[in-house]
Amino acid sequence: MSLVLDQARRSGVSVQSLLHLLQAACEQLPTGVFVKDAAGRYLFVNAAAAAVLGHSVHDVIGRTDAELLDAEAAAVLKDGDEAARVRRMPLQREEKLTSRALVCTRMAVPLDDHGVCLAGLWLDFSELRRTQDKLRHALHLLEQQQRQNEDLRQELRDQGVRDPLTGVYNQRHFDEQLRREVDLSAREHREFAMVAIQVDDYDDLVARHGRQAAERCLQALGQLLRGNTRAMDAPCRIGIDRFAVLLSGVGLATAHARMEGLRRQCEAQIVMHEGQDLRFTVSMGVASFPHSSDELTDLLRLTEQALAQARRRGGNGVALARIPFQPRRPEARPSTAA
Repeated sequence: MSLVLDQARRSGVSVQSLLHLLQAACEQLPTGVFVKDAAGRYLFVNAAAAAVLGHSVHDVIGRTDAELLDAEAAAVLKDGDEAARVRRMPLQREEKLTSRALVCTRMAVPLDDHGVCLAGLWLDFSELRRTQDKLRHALHLLEQQQRQNEDLRQELRDQGVRDPLTGVYNQRHFDEQLRREVDLSAREHREFAMVAIQVDDYDDLVARHGRQAAERCLQALGQLLRGNTRAMDAPCRIGIDRFAVLLSGVGLATAHARMEGLRRQCEAQIVMHEGQDLRFTVSMGVASFPHSSDELTDLLRLTEQALAQARRRGGNGVALARIPFQPRRPEARPSTAA
């Protein structure tokens, strides 16, 4: 700045004339430009800087921030000015002033005869922030709408494959999933388990407590099935009181342990209906592919046989399908020469 003033004097330009020239050059700038003396009084502001302060250029010149602004806003600017004077290097920081979001760049300028002045720029990006906020809000609404649309599409898909009473899959989905599981397991040489489930004495439950009460028990069973199976499994309702489960990648022993745990949960489950405490039990038959059978029709038959065995034992139990015994072929004996 001292070089600028020296050059102006040598050129016959007074300091006052120089300030007028600077003001004319800065008048149309959207960036606020200001200069303060050592006491913090404004020596120069353009129209944009005066607008930041909420006053006219004439009202700002010769006054301090404390005289122009409230105490909180004046303290914000004073803190920035002091930091820039100590730093003696350009200092840039964000400031909130009279609802404006600003980036202020300050630099302390030593003058030979006037101590240290402070020159600065205010870049108002409030409108940019508002635009960004509107954009973020619009994107949020768009994402929310997309999630709602996806939820609706999933609900529509589920209506075609889920039982409306229990929330598990229906017979059609079970048939498709069973064929898919057999094909996948045969190609990848892995196992899966199939479970047939029947509510014990369902007709008696209806006769004693009514159909709504019996359906509450079915709903409780559906909830337990969903809670005890993985996303890759397929719990399904295949009849009024009949259910089935496909346990992907699970062998006979593991399937038996998991279904035994489910059976105990069913036995301990209390269903409330119109002030009554209802209980129910289930019988289960478990078979596995390929150990019980590697043929679909045979696997279904063996699963039903295991379920019937559990029911013959009095219900509330899990029975395993019989694994067929395949005798070893006798080894061929080497022929002896005569």
